[in-house]
Amino acid sequence: MAKKGNRQSFNLECSVCKSKNYVTEKNVTKTKEKLAFKKFCKKCRKATDHNETKLK
Repeated sequence: MAKKGNRQSFNLECSVCKSKNYVTEKNVTKTKEKLAFKKFCKKCRKATDHNETKLK
C-alpha cells in the first residue's frame, strides 16, 4: 500500500456563510496554491464557492 507522506488534510469553508462543510486532502508538494471549488452548502442550500482553510 502507498504511503500518504506528502498529503495534508484541510477544510472547505463556504465563502458566503463561513460554515465548514467538507474535509478533503491534497498533495502539498505538487499543489502550492490554495484550492477553491464550487460545492453545495447545506446551510445556504445552494452551490457556492468553497475555499481551503486549516483543519483544527
